[in-house]
Order: sequence, then C-alpha cells, then structure tokens
Amino acid sequence: MANREAYKQKVRAQLDEWKADVDKLRAQIKQKQADRKIDTSKYMDEIRKNQKRVRAKLEELEDAGEDAWDDIKSGLDKATDELKQSYAKAKSKFN
Repeated sequence: MANREAYKQKVRAQLDEWKADVDKLRAQIKQKQADRKIDTSKYMDEIRKNQKRVRAKLEELEDAGEDAWDDIKSGLDKATDELKQSYAKAKSKFN
C-alpha cells in the first residue's frame, strides 16, 4: 500500500512539474508572438513609407516636363530601390 501511495505522489509531482513547464512555455510563446508583431509592424511601416515615396516620385515624373526627366527619373529609381530593399528585408525576416 505504501508503494502505491508513493508512486501516485511521484506521478502527481511529475504532472505538476510538467504543468509548470507548459505554463512557462506558453508565456515564452506569447512573448515571441508580441515581439514578432512589433517586428512585423516596423517592417510594414517601412514598406508603406517607401511605397508613398515611390508614388510621390511617380506623380512628380508625370507632372514634369522633358527637361526634368533625368533628375526625377534618378530620384524615382532610388525610391524604387529602397522599396525593393525594404520588401526584401521583410520577406527574408518572415519567410
């Protein structure tokens, strides 16, 4: 009878330990999810900012005369490259 009680206590203690481990793991997962949400927001903000810049440069190009074409085109190329880079960074981070 004593062995039976000792065995049950041992199993209960193990279950309590596993429960504590699972609770700790759950907290770590929640923290990682919150961190990922912050990271995602940061990258998406950068992409949106760069998209707006490209749209503005494109509008500038559409409104410009022939004499300003080269200057505006180089600015649009730079803005487009920055957008591509911000997208690539986000993609590599979250894929």
